[in-house]
Amino acid sequence: MSQKIRIKLKSFDHNLVDKSAEKIVKTVRTTGAVVSGPIPLPTHRRVFTVLRSTFVNKKSREQFELSSYKRLLDIYSTSAKTIDALMKLELPSGVEVEIKV
Repeated sequence: MSQKIRIKLKSFDHNLVDKSAEKIVKTVRTTGAVVSGPIPLPTHRRVFTVLRSTFVNKKSREQFELSSYKRLLDIYSTSAKTIDALMKLELPSGVEVEIKV
């Protein structure tokens, strides 16, 4: 086969992303493929500002932050064994996986 597979992991918890990337790298290396990564992509921060009171005290506000963490993995010199191992891999439910061939 010998094609390149790009895996993009995304989650709100950085520990889940790191553990998932580690698990993918470990399974791919056991099949004999070459892995470059995990490459950390920039963290996307969304900040929400909310008024604490509904009627008075306009200056009293709260801020909430929602961060999304991303990692990128490139897999080279793949085989059918590598693809089967990736399909059987169990990842945590909080991680979004995007695979491009």
